[in-house]
Amino acid sequence: MALQQILIPIMATVAVGGVAYALAQPYLDGNRQADKRRAALQSPVAAKATGRGNDAAKRRKQVADSLKELDAKAKSKKLTFETKMAQAGLAWTRTFYYALSAGLAVVAAGIAFLVMGSPVVAAAAMVVGGFGVPSWIVSRKRKRRLNRFLDEFPAAVDVIVRGIKAGIPLGDCIRAIANEAAEPVRSEFRAIVDAQAMGIGIAEAVERLPERVPLAEANFFSIVINIQSKAGGNLSEALGNLSNVLRDRKKMKGKVKAKSSEAKASAGIIGCLPPLVGSAVYLTSPNYMKLLFITSTGHMVLFGCVCWMSTGIFVMKKMIAFDI
Repeated sequence: MALQQILIPIMATVAVGGVAYALAQPYLDGNRQADKRRAALQSPVAAKATGRGNDAAKRRKQVADSLKELDAKAKSKKLTFETKMAQAGLAWTRTFYYALSAGLAVVAAGIAFLVMGSPVVAAAAMVVGGFGVPSWIVSRKRKRRLNRFLDEFPAAVDVIVRGIKAGIPLGDCIRAIANEAAEPVRSEFRAIVDAQAMGIGIAEAVERLPERVPLAEANFFSIVINIQSKAGGNLSEALGNLSNVLRDRKKMKGKVKAKSSEAKASAGIIGCLPPLVGSAVYLTSPNYMKLLFITSTGHMVLFGCVCWMSTGIFVMKKMIAFDI
């Protein structure tokens, strides 16, 4: 009995001590303080990571909205007569264009009637001279001007990249290109500078560049400037990447042109062979070919030949044309 009375307090004391030790153990070995320190250190990092994730999501949304806005503006704008002349680098007015078309139509019809003596052929020549030739002239001028722009544009972008890395503002870089670059890059960037002088923002002024120069390269440049102005970012790095893309596209076009030169030469030979053979036969045996020009059946045969040759040339042109 006496032993039992002694053991009960001892056991109670041990139990109370064990419970107290279990409760105080985290504070005694420092684990709880370490856990608090880790939580205190991790909470700003987690918050910063969450903030970065939100910022990245907002940035992606701004970029997507900018691209959609630019695409919608590009699709809504129609190609006017003035825009066509600006893209071709011509200062023609509507009056001059219509007068030129009428003059070419009369000249073509007169020559065709004197040579063939057929009103039908003269009418066809009038249509070709009045509608086809002026349009062909503008299209050819436009294509040459765009090709010259492509040759000079990567160098202009490099000037902007180097200027921004040196701390020069974007507007000053554009003014330097407008004063020193080769045509037609100089005139196009001069239009941007003039728009800025009238109070238009640089992003909006650059956005008008693809209207005058309908090229993917000019559109890329406009998109980069617009996105940077709205969403921010490293403009020199973005334009540097754009410059590399432009030069890679130019190299790819050169490779495609070199590899397709054989096909183009074959198409040229095939297209020129029938007229050359017909001319040679006419020179050697004029009476044999005369029927094609003096009879109605011959006129129908010539018309059919011209239609089929035009179709064949058009198909060959589409087959050897590659878009990069």
